[in-house]
Amino acid sequence: MSAAATFETRLPEQGAGTAGAARLATVVLPFIAILLLIPVLPDWAIKVPTGWTIPFIDWLNAAIEQLRRYEILGLFSFRDVTRLIADLVNWPLYLVEGLLISGYPAAGLPPMPWVMVAGLAGVLGWYLKGPALGALAGGCIVYLAIFGKWELSMVTLSVVLVCAPIAGLVGFGLGIAAFKKKWFEAILVPFLNVMQSLPHFSYLIPIAVFIGVGHKAGAIATIVFAIPPMARLTILGLQGVSKEVREAGQMAGCTRFQMLWMVEIPAARQALLVGVNQVIMQCLAMVVIASFVGAKGLGQDLLLRLQSLKIGQALESGVAIVLMAIALDQLGRAAVHKQPTQPSSGAVWNRSPFLAAAVVVILASVLLSVVTPYARTWPTELSISTAPIWDALVDWITMTFYGPLQFFRDALLLYVLIPVRDLFQHIPWTALVVLVAAAGWSLGGMRLALIVSGFILFIAFAGFWERSLITAYMVTVALAACLLIGLPIGIWAAKSERRTQIVNMLCDTLQTFPSFIYLIPVIMLFKVGDVAAISAIVIYAMIPIVRYTIFGLRNVPSEIVEAGITSGCTKRQLLWNIRMPLAVPEIMLGINQTIMFALFMVIIAAFIGTKDIGQEIFRALTFNDAGKGLVLGLCVAFMGLTADQLITAWATKRKRLLGLA
Repeated sequence: MSAAATFETRLPEQGAGTAGAARLATVVLPFIAILLLIPVLPDWAIKVPTGWTIPFIDWLNAAIEQLRRYEILGLFSFRDVTRLIADLVNWPLYLVEGLLISGYPAAGLPPMPWVMVAGLAGVLGWYLKGPALGALAGGCIVYLAIFGKWELSMVTLSVVLVCAPIAGLVGFGLGIAAFKKKWFEAILVPFLNVMQSLPHFSYLIPIAVFIGVGHKAGAIATIVFAIPPMARLTILGLQGVSKEVREAGQMAGCTRFQMLWMVEIPAARQALLVGVNQVIMQCLAMVVIASFVGAKGLGQDLLLRLQSLKIGQALESGVAIVLMAIALDQLGRAAVHKQPTQPSSGAVWNRSPFLAAAVVVILASVLLSVVTPYARTWPTELSISTAPIWDALVDWITMTFYGPLQFFRDALLLYVLIPVRDLFQHIPWTALVVLVAAAGWSLGGMRLALIVSGFILFIAFAGFWERSLITAYMVTVALAACLLIGLPIGIWAAKSERRTQIVNMLCDTLQTFPSFIYLIPVIMLFKVGDVAAISAIVIYAMIPIVRYTIFGLRNVPSEIVEAGITSGCTKRQLLWNIRMPLAVPEIMLGINQTIMFALFMVIIAAFIGTKDIGQEIFRALTFNDAGKGLVLGLCVAFMGLTADQLITAWATKRKRLLGLA
């Protein structure tokens, strides 16, 4: 059997190519027709008339004001409830911050010495994976102490340690409820989709309205932001429990309660632990952004340094955040992969050696703290600052590469960015609605067409169409750059296991960085503006396309590849005639994730001078306009969900045609 014949078994039947071209024509031709008719179209068909704007903002603000003032049963308002919840969260925050930073003066107890925190982190890493992870975790803590970021880092860590368990438990409970009640799942899953598509800042404005501004407001925003991934992974994990496992539980006579807690939840352990890891990383990402509503810690310090363009000091805080993110991510990943073990018999240090090691660390730390104050708190005068080094590096880059960087920046603006932006701003809104509706109808029928066209109509009638087009232009340019850079990297890495491991490890590391970190190097190189913003988006959003390209190419069915080799295909023919066509559905899913990442980052990039929806969200945050912030957030979410619905429908359809699903 030839490679071509084998490959054809994975392709649609003959004539499908013609049918596909016809479907593409039905999608694109109406859009092109409207573009050609622009000179004769009425103004209302090109730009959304101001009088057509639907007052979503006023409606939401009225609803929020009603929630603030209406007293339930004449006793308390919704705002009273939210502030009570915030006060309850304050208690564990006070407890953890006392352990790590302030101590408990009333009881005469000091905070944990930094050597104790470093030692316990090392023991935890060793327990979860081995001495290498123990050295990494302990070394990160030592860095935070010696390089003068101890108190800020411990404030950030305390928020993560409090918010992650709360968000995890709430998401876990919602996931179980959705798994048990299908009607609740039908309500919850679309709600989770919207929540996970909303920009980070959209969470902050309602929090500021109902709770106020301050450290506890940042903690609540962090909890709310981190709930969706845990809920979603709980649902997926429980639904993924095999039929055989459930049948075994039924045969053993388990009740419904026993089936859930003794059979299904243990069987879904891996997915649940992945959810816990995602919650931790989401908390760390959000606690940095929550500094906009008063959350203390490294995020607030980084924000202040960036606002004053003190790049060296911002990089210092950025390095501390990155190290904390890497340590937490690696500890979380190790917990996911660690399997339960049978305890040894004998003395307590044999049965629980790491618990015994932790006790030794605690006792030794207390003794060291008595002997030398350096073990309690690293003295400020001995702290090492890397800010002068970073500032010198910035000055050197600016002086050495000023000409080429300025030329690149100006050329990119004049010949690429400004023309593309102008092109987007001249597209009639009716043309985009027709294009999206036709694509939805072609890929998923009338239901999908109504959903995606409804998303676009919401954006059109919300009053932010021009700003949305600027956001779309930035995401499109960033997506094109991600494809030009990420696809070759993914193809190169997929050629060998070693390359795959190296690139995946690099992607894992980059994905742990909170999004604000990516603003620092681009400001160094390009100052503020669209070039810097799009560069940050590209760096942040390129990870999924690299990952999915590697995954798609390395998971092509082996019998297809072997048939191609047997029939004498060259490596180039194997790649472009066999592997790539079969990997396209996975690559498209990577493009989908890249679009979502780009939408998140384009809002954050507004911090350095863009004029899109992100800038409007910042204004809404400044003036505490919750209605406007939510409507803008929904505009961004619906842009992402439109791409998600269309690409997912296409990838699913393509996999079925290829026999891969």
